[in-house]
Amino acid sequence: MDRDAIRRLIPHAGRMCLLDRVLRWDEAGIECASVSHRDPGNPLRRAGMLPAVCGIEYALQAMAAHGALRASAPQPAGYLSSLRGVSVAAARLDDVEGPLAVGAAVLASESRGFIYRFDVHGAGRLLLSGQAAIILAAA
Repeated sequence: MDRDAIRRLIPHAGRMCLLDRVLRWDEAGIECASVSHRDPGNPLRRAGMLPAVCGIEYALQAMAAHGALRASAPQPAGYLSSLRGVSVAAARLDDVEGPLAVGAAVLASESRGFIYRFDVHGAGRLLLSGQAAIILAAA
């Protein structure tokens, strides 16, 4: 699945759609890839760099794509309600060679929200990981 297909599934529009491909998914989780971390026009860049903590947004988009694929319908907007156990092992993402590998595994899923464990790898190493809870906006 390419970026255009992902854009139709998640609520992130234009350049804020950070994922390039869904590599695989099943009911338990999703694996995505992205090279937008190297793009000088990345909308999350600040002061000429992309801080590693921005990898959380990549993971949140993977979660949204997974929710949409599981529901066979576009994912509605959601709100980040909590982050837990976040570990950041890099200072920045824009200097990571090659694509980012973004993984998310569903821990809990309800009609109005979900909890995922996530990780972002690049250049053969873990860059960040953690757990996120999302509450979906009311219809």
